[in-house]
Amino acid sequence: MFVIKDRTIRNIIRFAVPFLLIPAAVAVGVFVFDDKSYAFVSLAVAGLSVLLFTAGFERRRTGTGRMAVVAVIVALTVVGRFIPYFKPVAALTVIAGIYLGSEAGFLVGALAAVISNFYFGQGPWTPFQMLAWGMIGLIAGFLGEILKRSRVSLAVYGVFSGVFFSLVMDVWTVLWYNKTFDGSMYLAALVTAAPYTVLYAVSNIFFLMVLKKPFGEKLERICIKYRL
Repeated sequence: MFVIKDRTIRNIIRFAVPFLLIPAAVAVGVFVFDDKSYAFVSLAVAGLSVLLFTAGFERRRTGTGRMAVVAVIVALTVVGRFIPYFKPVAALTVIAGIYLGSEAGFLVGALAAVISNFYFGQGPWTPFQMLAWGMIGLIAGFLGEILKRSRVSLAVYGVFSGVFFSLVMDVWTVLWYNKTFDGSMYLAALVTAAPYTVLYAVSNIFFLMVLKKPFGEKLERICIKYRL
């Protein structure tokens, strides 16, 4: 496992990758490349997500252990997408962010999107899904201590996650229909997608309330036992 030892470089990566480089890669995929180049954009986002993940640890052994745990959560998240209507994708991504850190949360969300889409269908929407779920996991990591203590805050974040996912994906919807971004069309897309947004939010709350305690306790024990 590659380890970045310089703390300053790690901090730069933690900011630049999720807030600058990955959004830039998604934008380039939309405005520079054609729709058939989405595979390269998805690969770039996945590679940058791994780079972000490596900025979250200092020791090779720690990174290897965290990667193993993340791989298991990604697998569970991918399987979760097969559940009809109510899907635990965002909830598992949030839990990963809370207990394993923001970098791990982003990686779980991004990889869950691209891997599950080998079944559900890859396309120019995949990088947007990777960005949306990745950011949901990243922000959950930033708010980890609050979300651990308060079920109300966790429920509110579940609602936020559903709304945020729709906000990001409807950007792609407008660009797909219109080829350029249009504010009025974006608003119409948000209104049209409102029932699905509500469903996302409700499913997030449900799975967070059900899964957070058992998954969280196991992840905390693993982190303590293996010093992750």
